[in-house]
Amino acid sequence: MSISSRFSVGIHILTLIEFNKKGVTTSEFIASSVNTNPAVIRKLMGMLKKAGLIEVQPGIPGAKLAKERSDITLFDVYKAVNVVQENELFSIHENSNPNCPVGRNIQNTVEQLFITAQLAMEKVLKSLTLEDVMQDVVTQENSC
Repeated sequence: MSISSRFSVGIHILTLIEFNKKGVTTSEFIASSVNTNPAVIRKLMGMLKKAGLIEVQPGIPGAKLAKERSDITLFDVYKAVNVVQENELFSIHENSNPNCPVGRNIQNTVEQLFITAQLAMEKVLKSLTLEDVMQDVVTQENSC
């Protein structure tokens, strides 16, 4: 099982809004870049707006970032699109055999490992910004 694609699409949306900031970035325009349905984009844009990452106005086409791109971390996006609940990135199987020493103890053992791993990943996401993503996109585009 992998992290929901909402995370990567959320990053895509924000990056495209910033990349196209001199143009009008509609959900249809974004959907053509993501290669998905505009309704999916509108749902995610609603989540990004609720998190205070973008500004959109009903009836007026287009969106813009609500903060500077250097102030938007990937962790902000991760939280905004509800990728996972608190400390639940990894699932632990249930109903292990209580008569087995491993079955009796494995859940408590791996739960702490999984929480540690999730917190480490989230720490990395907090250190990366939309500015970093933009710079990489521009660098890759210029190298083509």
